[in-house]
Amino acid sequence: MSTPVSTTTVEPHIRTVSVHAPPVNALRVRDWFALAEAITAAGADPDCHAVVLRANGRGFNAGVDIKEIEAGKNTDGYSALIGANQGCAAAFAAVYDCAVPVIAAVNGYCLGGGIGLVGNADVVVAADDATFGLPEVDRGALGAATHLARLVPQHLMRALYYTAGTVTAQQLHHHGSVYRVVPREDLDEAALAVAREIAAKDTRVIRKAKEAINGIDPQPVHRSYRFEQGFTFELNLAGVSDHARQAFLAGGSGGR
Repeated sequence: MSTPVSTTTVEPHIRTVSVHAPPVNALRVRDWFALAEAITAAGADPDCHAVVLRANGRGFNAGVDIKEIEAGKNTDGYSALIGANQGCAAAFAAVYDCAVPVIAAVNGYCLGGGIGLVGNADVVVAADDATFGLPEVDRGALGAATHLARLVPQHLMRALYYTAGTVTAQQLHHHGSVYRVVPREDLDEAALAVAREIAAKDTRVIRKAKEAINGIDPQPVHRSYRFEQGFTFELNLAGVSDHARQAFLAGGSGGR
């Protein structure tokens, strides 16, 4: 079965993991697990010193494939929802736990699960057209406030979460969570430039540096995200999420 996730070696010691899932880069359950496996495998390769995570198409990531969740509800209960929860958790954890630094190159929209990936990345480089947000409350779901809180201050995170609003790459650059903002056509090269600088250093030191930084992180990202997901499942059991998903799908789109 084909996967929209591919890994290439564009330069020595740098692995590029790309996602291409038209039309909006909303990922199915198997795609989230494939993404987790690709990132983990890249970091496990001793010849890899840095990973660039990028996407083709109009946007970086539109979250989970809501069509898959809605269709699964009608055939096998909540297995698709559970799978999406587990797949997202695996992919986000793979970015955070990758043995080498992960540079996220963000173009266009970065929504829902995209925030989970970017919030757990080590460095974020964004195109000048990039926007970031969590439309979860409009979809009858919760999650990735853990990761949004790594990108913006606490009160802004709450306002964005409750309103399902978005922020621009320029705003995140102001807050220091986006390292560089560049024209769209320069995005890949800008991300590679950061990766190149990291990859030129002794990977034994860099790998220990990442382990050390994760070890002093004040936020337990794996546990806090799984805590959030419990409320998503609660909303589904209560039937609240069904109406939100159906209304969203009636609008003609497929991502969270």
